[in-house]
Amino acid sequence: MSEKLSAGMTRDEAFALLTAHNRDPFHIEHGETVEQTMRYFAREFDSENEEFWGIVGLLHDLDWEEHDDDPKNHTVYAAELIEEQGGSPELIRAIQSHNADYNDALPKPELQMEKILFATEELTGLIGAAVVMRPSKSVMDFNVKSLKKKFKDKRFAAGVSRDVIREGAAALGWELDELFDRTIKAMQSFAPDRDTFQAE
Repeated sequence: MSEKLSAGMTRDEAFALLTAHNRDPFHIEHGETVEQTMRYFAREFDSENEEFWGIVGLLHDLDWEEHDDDPKNHTVYAAELIEEQGGSPELIRAIQSHNADYNDALPKPELQMEKILFATEELTGLIGAAVVMRPSKSVMDFNVKSLKKKFKDKRFAAGVSRDVIREGAAALGWELDELFDRTIKAMQSFAPDRDTFQAE
């Protein structure tokens, strides 16, 4: 039995905090995508704490829109906002761990949850960018082979750090192909058009 983790806030409170500091629909959608990806992995690795994993994903980029000019202190600003709303130290630590590669003062990903956030957060962005280029505009017919092509093309979604994705896979002890496959499946599990594809 895993230790029960508390975020110190409900999902609704976390979403209200996210939308209070993010106006761009893209940033809100990214938070929700990472939330659902984290929930998918929580069901496999730590089902007792699915809600906590989800809130970590939802708020992981809370401060990015307002402070994208200061990547080193990304999540440092978020910690203050989360603490003001009663968020737990565990929630703050988990969120801050995904920016440890830019700021040595932040905690390194140690828990499985933190490693998955670190490994998949940028990867979901790469998958999302690749999917919108497809005729179907759907992740349901997307595959590892297609993702590998986009991953190797450094000009495509150039802002996505391939090094972070590689580091994340290594931290989890997964080959890149396994990380790619698992993350695609995670995104397929909550794709808006999932039911349509299943019915065909």
